Amino acid sequence: MRDGAAEPLGVHLTAAGGAQVAIPAPGADAVEFCLFDTTGTREVARHRLPGRTGDVFHGLVCGVPEGARYGLRAQGAGPRFDAAKLLLDPWAREIDRPFALDASMFAPGADSAAAMPKAVLTRPLPPAPPPPAASAARVIYEMHVRGFTRAHPDIPEAIRGTFAALGHRAAIAHLTRLGVTHVELLPAAAWVDEPMLPPRGLSNYWGYNPVGWLAPDPRLAPGGMAEVRAAVAALAEAGIGVILDVVLNHSGEGDAAGPTLSLRGLGDMAWYRGAERAYANDAGCGNTLALDRHWPLRLAMDAMRHWVGQAGLAGLRLDLATTLGRRDDGFDADAPLLQAMRQDPLLRDRWIIAEPWDVGMGGHRLGAFAPGWGEWNDRFRDGVRRFWRGDAGSLGEFATRIAGSRDIFGPRPATDSVNFVAAHDGFTLADLVSHHGKRNGANGEDGRDGAGDNNSWNHGVEGATDDPAILALRAGDVRALLATLLAARGTPMLNMGDEAGRSQDGNNNAWCQDSALSWFDWQHADAALLDFTARLVAARRAHPALHGAAPLTGAPDAAGEADLRWLRLDGAPMTDADWTDPGAASVAMLLQAGGDRVLVVVHRGAAAARIALPPPRAGHGWRILADSGDPAREGAVSGDMSLAPRAVAWFVEAPRSAP
Repeated sequence: MRDGAAEPLGVHLTAAGGAQVAIPAPGADAVEFCLFDTTGTREVARHRLPGRTGDVFHGLVCGVPEGARYGLRAQGAGPRFDAAKLLLDPWAREIDRPFALDASMFAPGADSAAAMPKAVLTRPLPPAPPPPAASAARVIYEMHVRGFTRAHPDIPEAIRGTFAALGHRAAIAHLTRLGVTHVELLPAAAWVDEPMLPPRGLSNYWGYNPVGWLAPDPRLAPGGMAEVRAAVAALAEAGIGVILDVVLNHSGEGDAAGPTLSLRGLGDMAWYRGAERAYANDAGCGNTLALDRHWPLRLAMDAMRHWVGQAGLAGLRLDLATTLGRRDDGFDADAPLLQAMRQDPLLRDRWIIAEPWDVGMGGHRLGAFAPGWGEWNDRFRDGVRRFWRGDAGSLGEFATRIAGSRDIFGPRPATDSVNFVAAHDGFTLADLVSHHGKRNGANGEDGRDGAGDNNSWNHGVEGATDDPAILALRAGDVRALLATLLAARGTPMLNMGDEAGRSQDGNNNAWCQDSALSWFDWQHADAALLDFTARLVAARRAHPALHGAAPLTGAPDAAGEADLRWLRLDGAPMTDADWTDPGAASVAMLLQAGGDRVLVVVHRGAAAARIALPPPRAGHGWRILADSGDPAREGAVSGDMSLAPRAVAWFVEAPRSAP
């Protein structure tokens, strides 16, 4: 055992054989490196790290082979130091088993080694190749690796639910058929259940409760980072980039009554915000990482660089990103972590998407992040839902949202607005149009969990029904919502399974439902809806008028053509009276970009309507691209035509010689 050096952090194999260990543990008196046998069950050696440089305890341990299982123990005078607790190295790159809570992780003085996962000493992979070139017309598909693949009949049973399944040709075939450019994956870093879940027979399915930020969770990637990388590479070969949801706002150690698993035993309040044993809770999960301090900032940056560089990710989605910009006195758009990401040589070239809120004071910060970063636009979600629900006076808000939300994003690229109507957190589209209220009884919280106000509707019948008229109305609404989303200025994000009619039986918070309730139901997938959605995606990607990044202004270009004109269904320009009419339910949006002209007609009325198409340019005519009210309709159209109730239609102005 030798002093070694204080960098890099974590545990790394040396060329001469052995392990270089460097662990920050502010306030500790000593840190021990504990080796276990090949099964990870028996502790075979302890090495007290002999060197100390500031907060970092370090040493060179000779004779440690690749694949060795290890953990840490820390001693100190603070209330959370407990030498009986085996701790996960925060920089561990692989663990030997998933986390499973045990009483020993909670009880002071109880040795937790038998219950704790062990870190596995591995060599990093060579740097991954860059992701596929970004498309000018990006379409995101948000998915859960396990949920997307767990029930797929054409994927071998042995790999279903894993990254290997995501990289399987059958999984990729669905994504290429749909036409999306990126998948946004729910978290994959090693996580732990919340203490209330095991007694209910439930588990944390979504994974938003991390403990090992660099280590893939063995439930999703039993083959470690190599398995993740292989899946990312397979998707990249199909032209699909991968964005990973990263949770840096809190850890799975929870509140003051939570388990001691890693950071809590390595200096506690050096990592977490708040007074001793009274953690700040801006993330709503019991604690908040103090990301404006050196060690949490370093861990967060190292974790993001690791996943991007080792897996070849196209981008990252920042869960509860407001927390990442918090200082002791509140949110700061120029907080250390946000600045560090913007200048980092690796991260600055990736697509960063912020979830721009948390549950703390002043937590909603939509529009406050850096130009070029995407932001989940919840005001788009709510404005679109209220309009289609039929709320009086909702047309103006709806128009602002589908035109790119310039009131929020100003001169920033319109594509910074990540538009969505449904996401993993909330109703699926099928449930949005079938339920007034959530049905979360299976979660074991007596309906207290999940959003109470969903801006949803049910056409007079709550939940499941055999009434063909109600089913037809609901199916039409789903198509209209998809057509709205994919016509809107910004970057559209589809929710896993919405293109195939997936339902969660009204559960709007399926975070603890690792079952058929939340998995993609491939057996009952709606093939016609999938085909319709794929047509929308293809049309959006083909037409600059639909996917342009420039904010819409209504101003004329050099040829005198406005990029946006608002029209009534009779073809006349919208007036102030039209916009302020509380019963207004229809509008047409004429979009133009570089000679490409697309007309999007939205009609929420309960009766069919006549629409007058604008006069086409010489030598051109209007062709229908998609009609949510009549999905089979296509081809040339002219003059007046009918539009079904509660429908959206897209038309393109094309040369008359075009097929």
